[in-house]
Amino acid sequence: MLKKHSQVFLTFLFLNDVLIIGLSWIFSYYLRFNVTLIPIFNPPVPPFEVYLSVTIYAIVIWVITLKSMDLYSPMRTVSLFEESIKIIKASTIAILVFITVVYFFREYKFSRVVFFYFWMLSIVGLIFSRTSLRIILRYFRKRGYNLRFVLIVGAGELGQKILKSIKNHSELGLRVVGFLTLRRGKTGKNISGVPVLGLSEDVQKIIHSHHIDQVILALPFEESNQLRMVLGKIDNELVDIKIVPDFLEYLTLRGGVEELDNIPIINLRDTPLHGWNRILKRFLDILFSIFILTLLSPLMGLIAALIKTTSPGPILYRQERMGLDGKLFTMLKFRTMMQDAEEETGPAWTKKKDARRTGLGNLLRKLSLDELPQFINVLKGEMSIVGPRPERPFFIKQFKDRVPKYMLRHKVKAGITGWAQINGWRGNTSIEKRIEHDIYYIENWSLRFDLKIFWLTIWKGFINKNAY
Repeated sequence: MLKKHSQVFLTFLFLNDVLIIGLSWIFSYYLRFNVTLIPIFNPPVPPFEVYLSVTIYAIVIWVITLKSMDLYSPMRTVSLFEESIKIIKASTIAILVFITVVYFFREYKFSRVVFFYFWMLSIVGLIFSRTSLRIILRYFRKRGYNLRFVLIVGAGELGQKILKSIKNHSELGLRVVGFLTLRRGKTGKNISGVPVLGLSEDVQKIIHSHHIDQVILALPFEESNQLRMVLGKIDNELVDIKIVPDFLEYLTLRGGVEELDNIPIINLRDTPLHGWNRILKRFLDILFSIFILTLLSPLMGLIAALIKTTSPGPILYRQERMGLDGKLFTMLKFRTMMQDAEEETGPAWTKKKDARRTGLGNLLRKLSLDELPQFINVLKGEMSIVGPRPERPFFIKQFKDRVPKYMLRHKVKAGITGWAQINGWRGNTSIEKRIEHDIYYIENWSLRFDLKIFWLTIWKGFINKNAY
């Protein structure tokens, strides 16, 4: 219900932002070369078509960045000041990425003044348009336009959650008139300022007396036998009927409702990485991997040469790991141990002062530089930059039955870094805590969360007391 209305609102917001970004880029060209607030030192004026051809880059980069800053999420509980700060941050990140992309893919030299104008105009345009939208929505809500009056059947925990969600989405024009309860002792009371109007068997009478437009059935699982009675009483009433199933305690990994030939299917477990989310995450993986491999190629070349000259054996160590949906892949690392280190012991955890490691290997592991070749795995699509760390099948067989929800970490691609790693749960540490952090990451995934983890990895994720 809320999702359906929110999607319409967010689609409008998306189209509005696309228009603002496109016009800001075009107007920046006009300001630079037609108004000439700043003198042009290298005439002639470049053709407009060249600048127009990169507009799509600007739009895509801004939309991705705005989404990563959660600016396409409901903003009802966020102040205008907080939203404006987010827009300034997003536009600043986006302009830096845009300049890099344009200079990387295009041979033409673009005006730095145009980029500056564009940065300023995008901020002003986005803040102004979103402020205007807030004012318009507030205006119509205060005047009671297009309100729909809602009755919630079920005054328990589930019904109260529905009330809270509706209050958090006041732009939807839904107003909860009251609750109906299954217990006589609750009638006449108030719940969060909303009255309990009567018993569930009074539903037909309340619909007429309070001009109800929509009935939401939020009955607890143990009282589901009352559902047939309530539906029988309102079967001929001209109201919208919504049912909220009491499966919240069983919902994991962003469960929800799907449709198959108009048959509703309750999904208790789902991955957040589908549709645009999956495309945007993959786009950022490719972009960052190319950048990091290019930037650090001299360092990686030096490490490869040192490995080759200090110990016999291959430069890269290849190891089978489990990734997305339980599929196996070959993960790459710089070799840090003696050749055939596990030939006698078999698979084993690394430990402090591990005799199997080389002298160079100790340093590489301490600085996490042995992980750099995994950006090749990211480019191949086998891994992501951010996600749960992949494990070896030998150890997975030991953990999956002992650690609750262990296998759920494979609902997303394995990562070079992750929420567990930057919180210190790496190496030979608590598997339970690691899984707890991995599940938290999947349930709360967003592009912004990925960027936060990536940033924290740069500052504190490489050097760790458990990196050995």
